[in-house]
Amino acid sequence: MEGVREVIEALGASPPVLMPACPLMHGTGAFTAFSCLMIGGSIVTLPHRTFNAVELLETIQGEKVNLVTIVGDSFAKPILAALEANPGRFDLSSLLGMVSSGVMWSTETKRGLLTHNPNMMLMDVFSSSEAIGMGSSVSAAGAEAGTASFQLGPNAKLIDEEGNEIPPGSPQPGRLALGGRIPLGYYKDEEKTAKTFVTIGGQRYSVPGDYATVAADGTLSVLGRGSVVINTGGEKVYPEEVEEALKTHPAVADVACVGVPDERFGEAICALVELRPSMEVEASELTDHVRARLAHFKAPRQVIFVSSVHRSPSGKLDYAALKKAAVSQ
Repeated sequence: MEGVREVIEALGASPPVLMPACPLMHGTGAFTAFSCLMIGGSIVTLPHRTFNAVELLETIQGEKVNLVTIVGDSFAKPILAALEANPGRFDLSSLLGMVSSGVMWSTETKRGLLTHNPNMMLMDVFSSSEAIGMGSSVSAAGAEAGTASFQLGPNAKLIDEEGNEIPPGSPQPGRLALGGRIPLGYYKDEEKTAKTFVTIGGQRYSVPGDYATVAADGTLSVLGRGSVVINTGGEKVYPEEVEEALKTHPAVADVACVGVPDERFGEAICALVELRPSMEVEASELTDHVRARLAHFKAPRQVIFVSSVHRSPSGKLDYAALKKAAVSQ
């Protein structure tokens, strides 16, 4: 698993101590744990069933953990908040790296974490259960990788809707396809298997539906999953891009964007926003915040304030349930 290898090299001959902060039922935690055990390392798990950033930091210190597996900002932001609320309390000198996959990990959060331990590496892996190794990035103090920016994996390429390869350097978005060692398919679901695992030029690929562009130097810029794309006025908007723009506002703790029916535009962007404790902000301010960072048509036309966006234990959003909740408002 990407990320584990880099830490092993940093440790030399010493077997690593890995702590999966995310549930082991999720590929991000399970695959890194398996990889660590296969090379003689040990696994440390958190005692409680709900994630607690202070408990995680205390465990890193007490068990001399070398590597932590997380799921993007949904884990990293609470960790950073705990560090900032308790300056000097936690000894993170044993921690050589953090590996994330599954949810966007913003540049700002990476930069904040590295101020508390500038000697560690932050490895952001773009993968899914069906396609491990589509892209990755490594951040170090003073050299933080951009949000949703990776280096294209060696077995990955970009294809159009007809299966033709889109060469690096083209501005045309496409779907990521991963070759090499990939799953045989979905258990007892032939239709979904045929849709995701396709043969291109005599080689079998996994195409889970992630859209991106690839620069001439192989830099992969992730746009989002096609199944949740919002079509507003004929423009395709990936909710992850709008969510990341909103998360840079100081009052926003978490956010999810969905498309809701709109008589004029077909769909309108709706942002369900979870605010930080004791903070308030007007919806218009959040809309203006997005407009200052993205094209105007990507700004949400509706903002709904919620107590929680209800991420799953693995840090994922249930977009179908969130869309249903937004439509019912």
